[in-house]
Amino acid sequence: MSTLDGSIVNVALPAVMEDLGVHMHTIEWVVVVYLLSVSSLLLPLGRLSDIEGRRWVYCRGFIIFAAGSAFCGLAPGAYYLVAFRAFQGVGAAMLMACSPALVVDTFPPSERGKALGMIGTVVASGLTTGPALGGLLIKTFSWRAIFYVNIPIGIVAAVLAHFILRGGPGDMARKETFDWRGAILMCVSMVSFFLAVVKALDWGLTSGTTLGLVGISALTGLWLAILELRVKHPVFDPSLLKVRLFSLPIMSSAILFAGLFTIVFLMPFYLVNPMGLPIDKAGYTMVIPFVCLFFISPFSGALSDRIGSRWLCTAGMTILATALFFMSELPASAEYWQIAWRLALAGTGVAMFLPPNSSIAMSALPPERRGIASGTVATARNVGMVVGVSQAGLIFNMIYRAESGGANLKAYSPDLEPFFMSGFKGAMLAGTILAVLGIAVAFFRGDDKKATAKATMGPA
Repeated sequence: MSTLDGSIVNVALPAVMEDLGVHMHTIEWVVVVYLLSVSSLLLPLGRLSDIEGRRWVYCRGFIIFAAGSAFCGLAPGAYYLVAFRAFQGVGAAMLMACSPALVVDTFPPSERGKALGMIGTVVASGLTTGPALGGLLIKTFSWRAIFYVNIPIGIVAAVLAHFILRGGPGDMARKETFDWRGAILMCVSMVSFFLAVVKALDWGLTSGTTLGLVGISALTGLWLAILELRVKHPVFDPSLLKVRLFSLPIMSSAILFAGLFTIVFLMPFYLVNPMGLPIDKAGYTMVIPFVCLFFISPFSGALSDRIGSRWLCTAGMTILATALFFMSELPASAEYWQIAWRLALAGTGVAMFLPPNSSIAMSALPPERRGIASGTVATARNVGMVVGVSQAGLIFNMIYRAESGGANLKAYSPDLEPFFMSGFKGAMLAGTILAVLGIAVAFFRGDDKKATAKATMGPA
């Protein structure tokens, strides 16, 4: 439901913009505010699930998500829609913060990679079917139908989760206090950072607004770090970062998604503009990496249960770096198969990396800290997405403007091809450098078998 909703909303934005009669820079907040809401709440809600129990948070997440979907579908105007999307993001964060932890709670260490690989398949299913289903719903009914479809799914899922998870390992509450001050500081720091990153190009890299938000993020982040060292039950325990098999997989996950979303963000522009593909064929083409994720993730997860995460994650990151480099070498008019195998290579690398990496990050901490681990894994994913899109857009536009004499890409024409391809190549090479850094981070995590067994036993 969550991945399907994300991909459907992106497809619906043109229809929403036309129906509500607003500009592009207004309707983009439908996506931005959802991202801000989810990203800033993942860690606090992960910690809350450690205290109240994951079933308590998870079931309420379905209800809030379904209610938010209903409000979005009924929104009378763009500003209402943006506000309701923020509310919907609260429910999505409650679900995302619990899902990996519930899987790790349920499956023994020998089967966790396989189980998380199956989740990768489900995620890929949502991403691949979203655009097609969204187009069908919008064409048959209206853009409001893409939100209404979540309501029955959310209600049924909440009821099933309430009964299925009752009495399980995810249904245990702890007598610990929730660090509200830390949660508020974390939200302010994260929202300020993401807002500065997402809007830096529009506002200007050195504008007062951008620099002010970066300053607020840094100051509240420093205040949070000092506070968390003093409270008995912090919303995020900084000492967890000393666990190498937790901190390095988290870091490499953010790097992987930054590289992946360099591709996800720029490739549609390349396919439609220099290549000249119709928009529907460009959309079908972008499904290729997620199809690879669909088929390869379960095998990668099962294999990691036997050999560990180190070599699979290193190989996956290497494959992604290779795909990014070859994409930087694409000509303006490539054969379709030349594009397809590069996208398939990228999808293969991501599919090899994700299940074992998530498995070790979740297994490296004791059970009473898995909510934090789950929220951190999801936060790393969102940070990577934002960084990937932002750095790709920044580098592309900087090169494009420098070579075109300060022009912005609004309407593409053949005479702009050299400028476009220079920016495209520069952004893909930047993604390659990021992925190469990720190879080192993935490799230096070390052997994970002994550490996993130790963490599974819980605290001494």
